[in-house]
Amino acid sequence: MGYMEEYKFWSEDAYFDQATKDELAAIKDDAAEIEERFYKELEFGTGGMRGIIGAGTNRMNIYTVRKATQGLANFILKQGTQAKGVAISYDNRRMSTEFAEVAALCLAANGIKAYIFGELRPTPELSFALRELGCTAGIMVTASHNPPEYNGYKVYWEDGAQVTAPKDKEIITEVLAIKDYYTMKTMDKEEAIKAGLYQVIGKEIDDAYMVALKKQIIHPDVIAEMANDIKIVYTPLCGSGNKPVQRVLSELGFKNVYVVPEQENPDPNFTTLEYPNPEDPKAFTYALNLAKEKDADIVLATDPDADRLGVYAKDLKTGEYVAFSGNMSGMLIAEYVLREHAAKGTMPENPAMVTTIVTTNMTFPIAESYGVKLIEVLTGFKFIGEQIKLFEQTGSNNYVFGLEESYGCLVGTHARDKDAIVAVMSLCEVAAYCKKQGKSLWDMMLELYEKYGYFKETQYTITLKGIEGAKQITEIMNKLRTNPPKQIGDWKVLKFRDYQEDVILDMESGEKTSTGLPKSNVLYFELPDNNWCCARPSGTEPKLKFYMGVKGESLEDAVAKNEALTEAIKALI
Repeated sequence: MGYMEEYKFWSEDAYFDQATKDELAAIKDDAAEIEERFYKELEFGTGGMRGIIGAGTNRMNIYTVRKATQGLANFILKQGTQAKGVAISYDNRRMSTEFAEVAALCLAANGIKAYIFGELRPTPELSFALRELGCTAGIMVTASHNPPEYNGYKVYWEDGAQVTAPKDKEIITEVLAIKDYYTMKTMDKEEAIKAGLYQVIGKEIDDAYMVALKKQIIHPDVIAEMANDIKIVYTPLCGSGNKPVQRVLSELGFKNVYVVPEQENPDPNFTTLEYPNPEDPKAFTYALNLAKEKDADIVLATDPDADRLGVYAKDLKTGEYVAFSGNMSGMLIAEYVLREHAAKGTMPENPAMVTTIVTTNMTFPIAESYGVKLIEVLTGFKFIGEQIKLFEQTGSNNYVFGLEESYGCLVGTHARDKDAIVAVMSLCEVAAYCKKQGKSLWDMMLELYEKYGYFKETQYTITLKGIEGAKQITEIMNKLRTNPPKQIGDWKVLKFRDYQEDVILDMESGEKTSTGLPKSNVLYFELPDNNWCCARPSGTEPKLKFYMGVKGESLEDAVAKNEALTEAIKALI
């Protein structure tokens, strides 16, 4: 069926509600908009789907959500694990409550019990909840840090991580196999409740989650000693982190926690934000104003589904607040966790730290310093979660910490996805530890640079929207793949990794070896002296991302090298 036929079907068929038909009638004279909404189905990728909310096959709406859920239900039924049920959570996004309910009632109609939170909860708590309840799978309705017009749908499996191979592809196959909307099941909510197939969850999971979080504290005595002195400013960016963050910090004893009032309560329109992303300095405008007013030590922000953490900390010498990248805050937590466990004799046997191929190379000397095995995986925290499962299955290693550059990390194994709540808690403990020594987080970061080297990372992103944009992204990747550069700016390319083709090419000898990782549309260029760059299309946004990392002789040198490498990448494409 062509896109105009699909548009006509959605506009006229009795299956679709009147609001959908009215929305589509409003664009009847806009051929380009019709094509954009119907030229393809919203892609259900290896972790789920994400897109603009609206009517159409290429949009997030109750029908695309129901189709995804029916595909998941079909897969679960074939696995024979339907009796375990599915946990469902959602954040503050537009239509999140409706999408969560559509998913729950579709599962119920398929005889699969839905455990659904009564109000918004963070992504990491969904990961925790499905394991706590013994569910076969989980669904998180969120668009993470995307703009307000987006929403999304992520699928988790029984280990608590987002689905990985081969299950991800098998679920996709089930979703794509659905051709008839009338085969997608649903049922009345009251009937589902009476049948025991729809159960609201909440406080009991919250309480258990808090217990699991607090087990990760290493020095409760330090927190108790410094709780009255340290000042913390926090913003949930209008999302789901507010209640769990305030609760855990309060229960740990922190006395001076100031929440940004303009961004404390859920707001699907993100009225005070251009972009609800803790990676964006503009997202900290209100928080930094409050920090200056309160003379705060640290400033923290979680994204709407509270799996990412952004950080600023005061420089005691200048009184100014310094921004920390996800790599920087991750390294602060990693150093503290490894150092203090080693010092206390509580480091497990065969400890391992897991990170992604685009995360800072500072992870290598830190892991080596404490005798911890470092394992690199593909971009995406689900691959870190997968390693935790493998450790448990094989007994090969014990997980101590995991992080990715995109402002996400996990202390402990209570969840199998990045957890900004535990990151807030851990970083506040680190800040208290530093405060006791008369230092700030920035002082500790400078110490890490001196100890391990001035590692610095950045990104260069090209946004290419729509049909033409997707073609351009493919063309750029194909150009780099088929004719990899031997030189990028002042740097010679030593090795070229093509994860799609599972090959590492030695650019000088021509020798080829395997990457040892699953196939993925990622290109990586190894440069001399711990410098590197990597290209990959975003899996959730119409963007082509270039990641870069350098090692400098000083902060200034590292910044200069990053700028030079960024310019070299721009010239290359």
